[in-house]
Amino acid sequence: MKSTGIVRKVDELGRVVIPVELRRGLGIGERDPLEIYVDGNQIVLQKYQPNVEREDVTKGLEKLKELVSSTDKDVLERAIKLIK
Repeated sequence: MKSTGIVRKVDELGRVVIPVELRRGLGIGERDPLEIYVDGNQIVLQKYQPNVEREDVTKGLEKLKELVSSTDKDVLERAIKLIK
């Protein structure tokens, strides 16, 4: 893990300000959700990106299946069955 040399204090409500330079560099904007988890004795903040729904993936593979060769269609059909 790379040190930034930036130190912030936790306020009375438990909040910590993440410097704008870090937010910009990581593509974190105002009101973006952050995922918080613990790794050993460290607290990790990560931009939250929800999982893609299975239906969305299946629909995308069905559309792709229309555009590919018969061999690839078999592979895509197996992938669709695994996802469902």
